[in-house]
Amino acid sequence: MEMKMTLMFIAYVVMAVVTMVLFGTVVTKDLQMLQQNSYRNERYARWLTTSGDTLSPRRLFNVVLFLLLVSSLAQSIYVLGIALVAMVVECIVLMTRKSKKPLVFTKRVWRLFATINVVTWGISALVAFIYQGPEFILTVFGQTMMLATAASSAITLAANWLLKPVEKAINNSYINDARRILAQKGDMIIVGITGSYGKTSTKHYLNRILSEKYSVLMTPGSYNTPMGVVRTVREMLQPYNNLFIVEMGAKNIGDIREICDIVHPTYGIVTAVGEQHLESFKTIENVQRTKFELIDALPADGFGVLNNDFPYVANREVTNVAVSRYSVKPSNGSDYHAEDIAYSARGTSFKIVGEGKTLELTTKLVGECNISNLMAAVIMAMRLGVPDSKIQYAVSRIEQVEHRLNVKRTASGITIIDDAFNSNPDGSRMALDVLAGMTGGKRIVITPGMIELGSKQEHYNELFGEHIAAACDVAIVVGEYNRDAIVRGIERKRSSKLVLHTVATFAEAQSVMLGLARPGDTVLYENDLPDTFK
Repeated sequence: MEMKMTLMFIAYVVMAVVTMVLFGTVVTKDLQMLQQNSYRNERYARWLTTSGDTLSPRRLFNVVLFLLLVSSLAQSIYVLGIALVAMVVECIVLMTRKSKKPLVFTKRVWRLFATINVVTWGISALVAFIYQGPEFILTVFGQTMMLATAASSAITLAANWLLKPVEKAINNSYINDARRILAQKGDMIIVGITGSYGKTSTKHYLNRILSEKYSVLMTPGSYNTPMGVVRTVREMLQPYNNLFIVEMGAKNIGDIREICDIVHPTYGIVTAVGEQHLESFKTIENVQRTKFELIDALPADGFGVLNNDFPYVANREVTNVAVSRYSVKPSNGSDYHAEDIAYSARGTSFKIVGEGKTLELTTKLVGECNISNLMAAVIMAMRLGVPDSKIQYAVSRIEQVEHRLNVKRTASGITIIDDAFNSNPDGSRMALDVLAGMTGGKRIVITPGMIELGSKQEHYNELFGEHIAAACDVAIVVGEYNRDAIVRGIERKRSSKLVLHTVATFAEAQSVMLGLARPGDTVLYENDLPDTFK
């Protein structure tokens, strides 16, 4: 009897430890999804609902484990042992599961992680002590921790809400420090770039061209949020930098204005206004309003560059600052357009024509979207006094931005068009146009479709499917999220020669592609959904 009690005591100690570890592991996964939803509770809650995570097998399994631990069955050393093994297995599965975008343990994440764990451990210990006293505290502690594990997403939401004032105070201190640093460099030229798509590529192209004359700092990667811009200023700005290129992203009205209030740009580029992030913006009019927060923030002596290829850029009047409008093809209201566009195995040659001058350019880049992005960068560079010869030299040396219509050739003779960073209605159409022009072999597309299009998600993915049917010989549709809509579009326009595959993962898509592709074929990777989508 005494030995049995000793074994049960040890089992309860192990249960307390294992439930703490399991809780921490589950919370780490919750924080990963919270981070991918920009630490916004409303977005994270929407993801929990739309993804089915709240009723996922893993969540339900944890509820079953909790019910098992509080039942009389848990008094059996064998049943308790089985429950412990199940918890350990879940820990191992979660810890070894690979993610496309793993959790980045920033200071904010550590604050959330510490708050969630310490508070939950403390409450569990207090409940156990009050409920049954110190002699049984381990039993109830483990049971309470298992309950917390089953409800971890709700606890994560609560902790994020509780820490909101703390995070705001910390962020404000960083913002004020960034403002102080920029104020000390009063002669610095600041160029803002925004748009529904194309802003990151345009940022890189502009950086390469302006570096012929200036010492340039640009926001790296996708540091296009207020705190990303602030971090760039505080950690990367050097005394010798005299020009700062700021990429400005947005998912809500006011996001661009918030960045402008920090950096106060004198120059601005709007690359596109399209139906992107409609889940948060709701209407394209709200997208337009938000993107033009950059132009509205420019001073009277500033300058803006606007892409008139997009109707909601072309129809937006600007009276507060001088602007130049451009379009790939000549159109009413455009000051610049492209002529004599010619694609070859070496890239693209074209002319920029406007305001009384013609500039001939050659580039390694391909695709109409890249010509458009280059035009914005060139027009801004001309305004900032970069000589034509240096613009031509820089454009000829520009390399494609990774995962943005990047063309490579493998050792086996297969051409890869990497457009996997993200996808949108206009960009996907342009990528498929490039693929359609590759006539040396089979044209293969691998895609999970487009996201964040709100009520138009299904519509645009059906149109995407139609474009796939017109441009491709083989279509490999990945995942479940947009599968039905894309397949409907493909079937609507499908020719007898098109081969369609639907697969669950990119790994499976790779396997199918490798079995089909031969030298001379071209493979387009169009989008790669983050972990928040199936």
